[in-house]
Amino acid sequence: MWIWDKLIWLITHAQTFASNWGYLGIFLVSLLASSSILLPFPSFIVIFSLGAVYNPFFVALSGALGASIGNVTSYVLGLGGKEILEKRYEKKLIKIRETFGKYGAPLWITIVNATPFPDDLVGIFCGIIKYDFKKYFLAMFLGQFILALILAYSGFYSLTWILDFLQPRLGF
Repeated sequence: MWIWDKLIWLITHAQTFASNWGYLGIFLVSLLASSSILLPFPSFIVIFSLGAVYNPFFVALSGALGASIGNVTSYVLGLGGKEILEKRYEKKLIKIRETFGKYGAPLWITIVNATPFPDDLVGIFCGIIKYDFKKYFLAMFLGQFILALILAYSGFYSLTWILDFLQPRLGF
């Protein structure tokens, strides 16, 4: 129960911070949430709810940019792991890199980042095989932007409806 209470506290404070700082706050919350590999924080709640308050397109852009820059930490972690694995599996890593690039790597990176599933593993993998950083970052940003657009516009079109639905039931 303690972890749940701390998570609620964290979400509430992140929401307040992002509301007070606007697009910069959304960027910073997304950046911090995505840069943490061991303790992920669901920044999608901030993007969803603030999509109803601010322009959803710019909410998505701010959130996706922050999340993309934050996700670079997983790529860098993979680069560190590459040094360890490269000594033993150098030929296999080269073959994996070629195969990954041959079968639509940017599409797969975009798809994984456009879903709410953990995308840190893809960043670590791309770092290990030393996949081209520019291609990785662009595909990751595109996926993050698609996800953030869906969340922000979902909040824009549904948050008032949800609050109107819950208001009589919760006694507001």
